Amino acid sequence: MTAQFNRQQQLNGAGEDVILRVENLKKHFIVGRKGVVKREPITVKAVDGVSFNVNKGETFGIVGESGSGKSTIAYITMGMYLPTSGTIYFGERDLFDKRNQRAIDLKKEIQIVFQDPGSSLNPRRTIKQILELPLRIHQPEKDRLREVIRLLDMVDLPRDYMHKYPRQLSGGERQIIAVARALATDPSVVILDEPTSALDVSVQGKVINLLIRLQKELQLTYLFITHDLSVMRNLATRVAIMYLGRIAEVAETQRFFEQPQHPYTQMLLSSIPVLTEEEEALKPERVLSTGEIPSPVDIPTGCSFHTRCPAVMDVCSEVDPLMVRASEEDRDHIVRCHLFDQTEPVRIHPT
Repeated sequence: MTAQFNRQQQLNGAGEDVILRVENLKKHFIVGRKGVVKREPITVKAVDGVSFNVNKGETFGIVGESGSGKSTIAYITMGMYLPTSGTIYFGERDLFDKRNQRAIDLKKEIQIVFQDPGSSLNPRRTIKQILELPLRIHQPEKDRLREVIRLLDMVDLPRDYMHKYPRQLSGGERQIIAVARALATDPSVVILDEPTSALDVSVQGKVINLLIRLQKELQLTYLFITHDLSVMRNLATRVAIMYLGRIAEVAETQRFFEQPQHPYTQMLLSSIPVLTEEEEALKPERVLSTGEIPSPVDIPTGCSFHTRCPAVMDVCSEVDPLMVRASEEDRDHIVRCHLFDQTEPVRIHPT
């Protein structure tokens, strides 16, 4: 088991540089009851056995359709949800150990930027009050104004913005304030939950460039969650693609886009709209799915993608595939699919 675990760690970018370690994470929500007598629970398996490592200084991207469970992982990491089972480690510290849940120094190390700054920023507070809020715990009162000015300078906003309210700012400026607020505690890890999806395309590039610059200057680690593959390509170091609460494929970003292996990944990449023939030539051959996306309360047996997969085999509906290496040439590229040899499974963490 130890040897297998070490191979798994090497395969998934693990080692001394791992800052965030997710182990067999599950989050199931009870959304109702069925039956008249027994009243059996109706359960949505939002996240169902996810494992991965995030290295210091990298941007680990999680991409998937709506309902795939990617944002649920972010909320569990932030402590907004407790996991049904499994856990997340920050370094060697279990985020869900009750002793660590009360540790202020640990809470300041992980911050989040939400999708919609219009709802994540309090409209009744000035920008100064918004940026001061996380500083109340971590900074003396006499230092807070200086810190607010430092944060505004860091994100290239005028200092007099501290006296404005969110409604007086554009959508892009509000999101930049949300980024500044996340940096107020000097975190090591920043979770970016669809940070550009609520912005105009013309503004997205500005926010992305800001995030890239801040990552280099502050040596930040990003957990980047999105459904936009184009944004993912420009920002992520490695990419994990999710489908119905499970990871389907993990790869270094360039290989993910140039040599996708899982039929679901190929389907998504082949559907990206492009403007030129050169961009069209870079896309994988068109892969068409059949059928509808299954309900998350009634996930198919075996491989959850088999009802839509153009390469479906008999075994797909019967046996849930294991995570395996996509090739020996790239040992960091793993995929959960019966099209690949299942005799040497890759488990990120021991069970």
